[in-house]
Amino acid sequence: MTKINLKKVDISKNLEKKTGFPHNLCRKIVDDLINVLIETIEQDKLIIKNIGSFKIINKKERFGRNPKTGETYVINARKSISFVTSKKLLNYLNG
Repeated sequence: MTKINLKKVDISKNLEKKTGFPHNLCRKIVDDLINVLIETIEQDKLIIKNIGSFKIINKKERFGRNPKTGETYVINARKSISFVTSKKLLNYLNG
């Protein structure tokens, strides 16, 4: 199984092929969609029906360790995004 890194350019090119819209319009659509998703996640939990849900989780400050040297250091508190797949999508993927 190979890992595929999908870029915004790939999404816009795929959209261009399927719809026949100009490349600049497809790029703008993808950029606007991503901006709307980011703004919605920042405000609260984002649920995309039949795909899954995104939410912000706050991680506390903790100690980390470099496995090579054994040196410990502080990992700062930060925000992260959690994604939970919908049951319908999981059932589709598992047949």
